Amino acid sequence: MKDWLKARQTKYTAYVTTYILVVLTALSIINFLANRHNKSYDATSNKRFSLSDQTTKVVKNLKQDVKITYYDLSNRFQQAKDLLDRYSNLSPKLKVEYVDLLKKPQLARAAGVRSEGTIFVESGVKKEEARSLTEEEVTGAIIRAIKSGERKVCFVKGSGERSIDEYGRDGYSQFKESLEKSNYKTQTISLLEKPEVPADCTILVIGGPRHDYLAPAVEAIKKYVENGGRLAAFLDPPLKMGRDEIDENAALVQLLEKWGIALQKNLVLDTSGIGQLFGLSAAVPLVASYESHPIVRDMKEIATAFPLARSLETKSADKATAEKLFSTTENSFATTNLSSPEVRQSANDKKGPFALGAAATYNTGKENQNGRIVVVGSSGWVANGFFRFNGNRDLALNMMNWLSSDEDLISIRPKEDVDRRLTMTRRQMSSLFYISVILMPLLAVGSGIAVWWRRR
Repeated sequence: MKDWLKARQTKYTAYVTTYILVVLTALSIINFLANRHNKSYDATSNKRFSLSDQTTKVVKNLKQDVKITYYDLSNRFQQAKDLLDRYSNLSPKLKVEYVDLLKKPQLARAAGVRSEGTIFVESGVKKEEARSLTEEEVTGAIIRAIKSGERKVCFVKGSGERSIDEYGRDGYSQFKESLEKSNYKTQTISLLEKPEVPADCTILVIGGPRHDYLAPAVEAIKKYVENGGRLAAFLDPPLKMGRDEIDENAALVQLLEKWGIALQKNLVLDTSGIGQLFGLSAAVPLVASYESHPIVRDMKEIATAFPLARSLETKSADKATAEKLFSTTENSFATTNLSSPEVRQSANDKKGPFALGAAATYNTGKENQNGRIVVVGSSGWVANGFFRFNGNRDLALNMMNWLSSDEDLISIRPKEDVDRRLTMTRRQMSSLFYISVILMPLLAVGSGIAVWWRRR
């Protein structure tokens, strides 16, 4: 009997031990997987706590090791971890280190840290600083650290083009700032003073010239592209409305047509009424239909707006291959009446959809040295007044990435935080006070009295 009880006790002890080991093993595996694969669900409307498509694409495709070092006081680390740990969860090639300025001042001094909250991104011998604890700045610093070589965007001036130094609604200052955050350098050049595109220009941008380009300037652009240069031409319709007159720029338009992109002499208007939801008029056609080109492949269901736009068509060319990028809706029409401020649809007007953007590749005959061209029938869509509209910034930077052969950076970029503060008028505040502080308590008291009276 004693031996039987002992055997039974040993058997139960073995069961309990095995059970405990199984549970501990399962918990260890779950903990290991949780550390290696940190998953969360972001229920916010603008995905505030999720990294953008661009960040995910850049970090997951890292070919070399990247280190992010955050220098601050330890009681502020959690705020940085909420963002930076999301980066390290994307790729084993990216590591994040947090340095306490009080405990390790010598490390901070050696790194050149001058203020709390400094963020450095290192890859090999390159070291870049993120100017603030935001996804846009951190991802931009990563791109600058992993990209080699200098990429320069040259904006043409001298014929009434939009200025990158203009901070008003019509300027290109926000476009310039976004390019510089994406590791591009910017400068302006004049083809009037010297009809030659500098050799260090990675991309040449023509942003809404109001006057005709002279023959030497057009020839310089032709020579640049046909030698493997990259061109972005944003050309408005030739409107004839008092001071707002825009020349036809026939020589430049003919050059683009030679490369397979034919700009039409018209003005596209949108009659769908969708633009009114965004406070836009019919003169600002919305686009939500994109082709399969790398520039717009990730732009599905993202609206873009093009104020005062002309349509274009793609055609066969001798050494160039052109394709459409995006088109308007069917509820649009194009008018050739470019001199009247009030435009009404007539029976002779052509109905949409219309292509507003196209891209072309020019075959130079040299391996990996083909010219690239992007043309849009509007220059205002990247001006300050529209640059932050929905998908306009993503589309503009995607064009620059394709032109500079940085297709790996083409994606949807980090979005800015949405200001959700509630603004109320004095009348609305008074109504809220009387309803919540007086009316609702009185209703509750009245309901109680009514119940008491019925039960009395």
